[in-house]
Amino acid sequence: MSTAATPGHRKSKAGWNLLGLLVFVIAGFPVYWMLNTAFKPAKDAIDPDPSLLPTGVTLSNFSRALDIADFWGPVGRSLIVSLSVVVIGMVVGLLAALAISRFAFRGRKIVIVGILAVQMIPLVAMIIPVFLLLNDLDQYDKLSGLIITYLTFILPFTVWTLRGFIVNIPKELEEAAMVDGCSRTGAFVRVVFPLLAPGLVATSVYGFIQAWNEYLYALMLLSQDHQTATVWLANFTTQHGTEYAPMMAGATMLAVPIVVLFLLVQRKMAAGLTAGAVKG
Repeated sequence: MSTAATPGHRKSKAGWNLLGLLVFVIAGFPVYWMLNTAFKPAKDAIDPDPSLLPTGVTLSNFSRALDIADFWGPVGRSLIVSLSVVVIGMVVGLLAALAISRFAFRGRKIVIVGILAVQMIPLVAMIIPVFLLLNDLDQYDKLSGLIITYLTFILPFTVWTLRGFIVNIPKELEEAAMVDGCSRTGAFVRVVFPLLAPGLVATSVYGFIQAWNEYLYALMLLSQDHQTATVWLANFTTQHGTEYAPMMAGATMLAVPIVVLFLLVQRKMAAGLTAGAVKG
């Protein structure tokens, strides 16, 4: 029996490839335009008839971006907030997901439904309540207040995602380890935890990206002295206009940590995003 592809199959495959290429171009064009603007001369960035191809290469925009305002301070604060959110979110989210997945308790279904319901609330709708609450707790204009705020948004996704991984790990593996002499905690650390590595990586990257890129709450809850990296980009817009080329240079520098992180964990992240969606 011949296994050669039929003409119809080849046309279908070519069509899907073309569609994938189109999606890639549409999604990648803003990134290309950011890089193109970051490296082109500042006068070309405000040209009313811009060129799609690079018109010149210069590093002056990056120097201007570093000189216009403090750069390393906001970047350092963003790193503190993002890493704190990831570490705390992973610890709390993992314990919560483990409790929901492995233990039966009263109100378990209500907790699961509540986790889903929280994710459906628009973040914009919560600005005023969050502001009033942090102000009452003396957490306004503090990084700790911003970390708490981000955790309330990231934890539901973390718990729900990790729950999918834990559910797919057979209980028999833990029971076998306990029969061999492990305690429940030892069975979890030695057997379950290593199998959760892809899921932990995927959710950690998601949490880091969300905390690193968030703008609205960082703008509303922090003063200029404590601004994060995304709010720092607003320094390029003044009453005299917007310096687009230095702004794109700043945006390029802020994108570097995310790109590096993704390149380091891309295999684990891809495995994590797919494994958690399949029932074992």
